Formats: sequence, structure tokens, C-alpha cells
Amino acid sequence: MKIEKLVGERFKEKPSDCVIDSHALMLRGGYMKNVANGIYSSFMPLRRITKKIENIIREEMDAIDGQEVQFPVVMPASLWEESGRYSSIGSELLRFTDRNDAPMVLGMTHEEAAVQLVRDYANSYTKYPFMIYQIQTKFRDEARPRGGLIRVREFTMKDAYSFHTSQEDLERYYDICYKAYERIFARAGIPEVITVASDSGMMGGSVSHEYMLLSPVGEDTIAVCSECDYRANMEAAQSIIENDASGESKELELVYTPNIHTIEDICEFLKTPLEESCKAVVYQKNMTDEYVIVFIRGDLDVNETKLTNCLGEDVHPAVITDDCGLYAGFIGPYNIDREKFTVLFDKSLENTHNLSCGANQPEHHYTGLKISRDIGEVEYIDLAKIKEGGICPKCGKHSITISRGIEVGNIFQLGTKYTKSMGMQYLDREGNLQYPIMGCYGIGVGRLAASVCEAHHDDYGPIWPMSIAPWHVQICCIRSDDAECKGIADSLYEKMMADRMEVIYDDRNIRPGAMFSDADLLGVPVRVIVSPRNLKEGVCEIVTRDKTVNMTVEVDKVIETVKGMIEERLK
Repeated sequence: MKIEKLVGERFKEKPSDCVIDSHALMLRGGYMKNVANGIYSSFMPLRRITKKIENIIREEMDAIDGQEVQFPVVMPASLWEESGRYSSIGSELLRFTDRNDAPMVLGMTHEEAAVQLVRDYANSYTKYPFMIYQIQTKFRDEARPRGGLIRVREFTMKDAYSFHTSQEDLERYYDICYKAYERIFARAGIPEVITVASDSGMMGGSVSHEYMLLSPVGEDTIAVCSECDYRANMEAAQSIIENDASGESKELELVYTPNIHTIEDICEFLKTPLEESCKAVVYQKNMTDEYVIVFIRGDLDVNETKLTNCLGEDVHPAVITDDCGLYAGFIGPYNIDREKFTVLFDKSLENTHNLSCGANQPEHHYTGLKISRDIGEVEYIDLAKIKEGGICPKCGKHSITISRGIEVGNIFQLGTKYTKSMGMQYLDREGNLQYPIMGCYGIGVGRLAASVCEAHHDDYGPIWPMSIAPWHVQICCIRSDDAECKGIADSLYEKMMADRMEVIYDDRNIRPGAMFSDADLLGVPVRVIVSPRNLKEGVCEIVTRDKTVNMTVEVDKVIETVKGMIEERLK
């Protein structure tokens, strides 16, 4: 391939709307072009990268007995009604009607299609276990796409679904996929990816893990223990709080607190720390608008994923009206109407006393609250976000650190959520009908490409690993108007092409600085520079994009040297 024929422009200026390096570099380097919000077209360099990622994924999936299939992009709504997700998923799912007014959906995930494909086939225990997978374009109508390919609406994804007759067999295969994913990310160039326990979200299931690339630009928040191997997504991390209720308990006392509405204001007014307060965080259920009041220690925040899991339905921040019976800024657990409102107590309030809290009347708070004495027996639920310096749920030390990460893959133990709702059954050895148990395993192809770029780049462009680089070697002909220089560069290119090497050739008559700038943006691992100055010595210069190699090699040994470098980096 010659650069002069390569469709797509490369440019120096960083796009003004790019806040993430990989996004800016992939636009500047002619990898992709924006079509609509969160939707991109791919130029040849990006397509070559994603094809290599797909091939790595296929090889690893095939190696663990995966069978590649293809599901439809468009599905009838009736299929999603069977699972219950047609109504339970919000506007992320794109719904429409076809020309016959039949309701349809655009696939954002394919659990329903997977079950529909095999439920007639897999009617006997003798057909199990098996795994099917696809690599296909999907559409999820994200409210806030950002970061180029990191968070998009249209994306290519590998999703796999395994089917089993026992939980033990699912766990066996889950571990196999777990290790296969580690190999995929290592081969793609980011072995530093870590696994974290996660929340299953809309996928359902009881056990799930996410593969995270730690990065300050990541959208996910991860709790990591510095003393042991505990790692969990913030959404799933258990918050452990130790309270000391020693000392004398004070009496409950009503205090006039004018013009005070926040927990910080009341603690400043009372000259007490946030840890000695009980704050109310109010939500409304999406379906009914019923009020949900979460009481939690004043220095903590509510984990809304834990809350929705607890309630079994989605919520939104409450709009407190004049006639709802609540007084914003003065809501407390003492004498709250627990029949009118859903009232929940976070575990951070367990074993506490002498708390300040709202008094459920305007401009008043209570001090001296002791829940066990003043309210009675309540159920404490873990609804809080884990915090920096918090207690590790595994080793029990105050060693939690909070990091950011990009999710590059996920695996779920789905159980029978989909097979049961969609009526997929098989006959076991005794002739009894059973529901198969499922696992689900996903990787975003474009996001993985962008994540590799995010992890491996400099100010000038991506530094692609050999395994997924768009080309392995780039020839730069400095002074293509020089007959000897052009002749040798042409000869090297033709021989590399004949040897089926992945090579891109720049023989444009442009300034060396502009040529090297374009080469940096393409991020090809090995660069061969042919120039009149070096040819006076009978050599070419060979450098690597990561700057670890810079050497001169005799012209007749260039191809042999480059082949060796490629082979070494593909091991």
C-alpha cells in the first residue's frame, strides 16, 4: 500500500471537541470519521486493526470450542417481550415499527436471539455443554456518547453464550473463558488489563467480572485494595463501615435550625463531624413515582446500582413537592411515615448514636439520635459507595484506593434468567424437564482498539503493538526526486510485497518532517528510512515507533533484519 493512495487525511491540529487522547489521535491519523453523535465510519487503517483484533478473538474462542454464528441486527419486539426486557430496558434500546406496523428492535445485545437460535435444537442433556459466539455490529442509544470509540452508540462486539446443565459445569467453563480473555488482551497489546467483580445490570445473573484497563480517562470507578488482590467495580463493591457507639448516649433533642438545608450546613451549625450525622437521600421509583428515602451516614454517598438492585426497579432523583409530606433539607428517620414512603437504612448507620438528623418539620433538626432506641429495630442494607481509604471486604484493612478504568470486556454467569423466561428446556438423564444455565461473554472490538491506543501513545501518535498494527513496517523514502534513493526504496517495497509482508510505503515528494509526522500518526511499529545521506554509506536507517531501536543496516540486509524484528515482536 502506498500512502499517496491511502484514503483519509492526517492533520496536525487536535480537534477542539476531543477530551481523550485516543479520540484525538484516531481522528488526526485518518482512522475514522464522525457520522453522527457516537457513530463513526472507519478508514482502512482502523479496519485493518479491528480485523486483527477480531482474528485474535476468533482464534481464542475457537480454541475453547466456541462455534461462530451470526444473529440478526433487527429483531421482532416479541422476542424481547418473551424475556421481559422489551419493557424493562429504557431508551437505550432502539424501538421502531416496520412497514407492516410490526414492532421491532435494533439489537444492543443478543441473549434473546441466542436462546431463540438453539432452544429447539438443545432439547436433550446429550447436546450440552456448548458455546456459540458472533462478532457483529450493535446499536445502543447511549445518552452521552464520548471519547471516540470508548463510548459510542454503534459498535462492533464479540458476544458469546454458553449453555450448561449444571452450575458446576458453568463455573468450569466460566473459568476457561476467564483465562481466554486474559490471553486475548495480552495478545492485543494490553496485558495490564485487570479483572474486577462487577454488577450484572440489565444482563442479570449472580456472578460477573469486568476486564478493566486502568486509565484516568475511564468512565468506570474501581475499588482496588493495595494490600490484597481485591478489585471491584464501584457499583458492586461492598461498603464496610465500623462505628464506635461507646460513651454516653445523649437524649434526643429538637433544635431550631433556620435557613439550613444541606448536611454540610447542619454539621457546621452544630460543630459536629459529618460522621455523626444521618442524611436523607430521596428518590422516586420510575414506574410509580413512589418516594424512596435512603438514610445514610452523612459522609457517604448512595450507590444507585445497589439501590435499584435492592428495590428491583429503576429510580430517579426525587422532585419534592409542597404536598408530598416531605420537607427538603429537614427529612429524618424519627417519626417518618414508613407506610407512606419506602424507607431504607444503610449499614453505615448500624451501631451509631448521638447523630444529627432532620426533624420532618421546617427549620428543625434533631440531635442525639440513637436509631435502636428512638426508632426501634430496622433492617440495615449495604447501599453506600465504597470510599478511598475504606475497609477492604476481603482482607479487612483500611486499604481501598479508588481508580478509573475503561471496561474492555465482561463475563457473566446468567443462570436461567433467559432460558426460563423464554421457555427453553431439555430432558435430563431421568427424563425430567430442566432449564439450561447460561453464561455470557462480551468484548467491544472498537473500544479495545481505542483502549490500546489510549494505553500506548505519545504526543505524536499511537504506538501500535505488532499484533494489531495496521501494517508491520513503513518505508519512508526521503527525497523521492533522487533516482538512487527512489530506486532502492521501490525495490525494498516490491520485495516486501512479494514476501507478503505487511508494508506501507511513503514515496511522496514532501518534507521529511511532514512524512515523519504522518508516520507517527499511523503508529507502524518498524520504520525503514531510505535517504541519500545514508545511501552514501550503503545503509538504511531502521527505527521503531516506540523508540527502543535506532540503527543503520546494509541495504541488502534490510528485509532480513525487518523480518526478524517482526517475528520477535509477534511472539
